[in-house]
Amino acid sequence: MRCAISSRAGQVLARGRLILHKGDEGELRLHLQTDGGKLIEGGIIDSDGDMTSASEELFRQFLEVWGMSDLTLTVTVR
Repeated sequence: MRCAISSRAGQVLARGRLILHKGDEGELRLHLQTDGGKLIEGGIIDSDGDMTSASEELFRQFLEVWGMSDLTLTVTVR
């Protein structure tokens, strides 16, 4: 899935793709790999497939990386 991270003003901060990564204990994590090569690690996906907590952790990491909240993640599926 291709995606873009935008500020509340509409400026695109990064483009990349969402990926799933299997951890050492078999858990799946939601990450963002930017086109610039940066890997932003999100949280663990629940065993029932719910990505709510995983995406909340990913957005907390966005705050750490870009120093701002209220970012928008736009996903394009082709």
